Amino acid sequence: MYQVFNEQYKERITSFLKNQRFMHHIDFDLNVIEPGKTEGRMDMQPFHQQQSGFLHGGVIATVADTVAGFAAFSLVKEDQHVVTAELKISYFHPGVGEQLRAVGTVIKQGKKMNFCEAEVYCSKKGGEETLIAKASATMATIFPEDIKK
Repeated sequence: MYQVFNEQYKERITSFLKNQRFMHHIDFDLNVIEPGKTEGRMDMQPFHQQQSGFLHGGVIATVADTVAGFAAFSLVKEDQHVVTAELKISYFHPGVGEQLRAVGTVIKQGKKMNFCEAEVYCSKKGGEETLIAKASATMATIFPEDIKK
């Protein structure tokens, strides 16, 4: 189980998401926020696609990074933040469908680093999901003294 250092993690994440312009731009929103786990969904739009009609790899990497990052962020203290130190992503299938779902989970919690995984799925409305990508991410904790004002 995870050690939660800030019981207000849901409110903190929700507050950050309100100001997260890029996530609003791609219409991606978190619908599950738990200690060490977040999940988000979006309806796939033409502007998410590359020339072949498949979901753009950058969108897949972005949502994987986002759910992994917020999963780690749910576990840090109120005055701390996280930043992606490393993101490795493997693409299994082209992103084809109407909806995308991404799940981020902390695999190992640490004081300075959280090791996370993310899975990204595509599905047709009401249909079966296809795992299209999986990522491993290392999220570094940013301490107050690390932030230069």
